[in-house]
Amino acid sequence: MGNKYVYNGADNSKTARAMGKTLKISPKHSIEICREIRGMKLDSARDYLDKVINMKKPIPFKRHNKKVGHRKGLKGWPTGRYPIKASKAILKVLENAEANAEYKGLDTENLLIEHISSHRGIVFRGFIPRAFGRSTPSNMTSTHIQVVLKELQND
Repeated sequence: MGNKYVYNGADNSKTARAMGKTLKISPKHSIEICREIRGMKLDSARDYLDKVINMKKPIPFKRHNKKVGHRKGLKGWPTGRYPIKASKAILKVLENAEANAEYKGLDTENLLIEHISSHRGIVFRGFIPRAFGRSTPSNMTSTHIQVVLKELQND
């Protein structure tokens, strides 16, 4: 078995990783959330996701923004949403990565999200029965999340 992470950092002694597989969240929402918190410090990313969950601050939708309404509080981009379910799932993966960093002996106060990505997972096939013996497909998509945290150097 090889390494299943997309990102392979240089120094494994200063990084901690976590992965969420087959999460039942929207791939489009998770792409926008990951793009927004990439490069943030872990504490500020956690606060940001808590504000999204409480509907205080929206996530700007830059890629998947067709027929998305404008939200106040966004600077430089008008369209946004409050993806609560996806934010909760990504927050759990971030907490798992923080626990892995603590287990490795890293300083949890100085962690930076070096890499975070989301990929489409498997599709759970389903159907809705209709009249006259017919059926309509009702599929549920899943998402894989990968997080790599890096310890910042104290100068």
